[in-house]
Amino acid sequence: MEIVDVPDKGRFEARDEAGVLAGVLTYQMTGPIVVYTHTEVDPEFEGQGVGSALVRFAMQDARAKSRTVVPMCPFVSGWLDQHAEFESLVARNTRRVR
Repeated sequence: MEIVDVPDKGRFEARDEAGVLAGVLTYQMTGPIVVYTHTEVDPEFEGQGVGSALVRFAMQDARAKSRTVVPMCPFVSGWLDQHAEFESLVARNTRRVR
């Protein structure tokens, strides 16, 4: 899986070796704040870790760019519950209630 940022579309894209779009994680930027709004994986690729790979990539990108993350997407929020190493990037009191 290759994951790239596509800023003009406001999303990260995961593509397989043949270039087929496997999933996306959409975002909105406001200055140094990035809001992760939605994660979607094509049914053909479900259960293969595509969503998790997208979130990890997005969080590493946020860390590298010193951004504050607002996880509005329930999948991103749930993933962060399992990955405390990224907690310092998350804006306080913005966690979506599941």
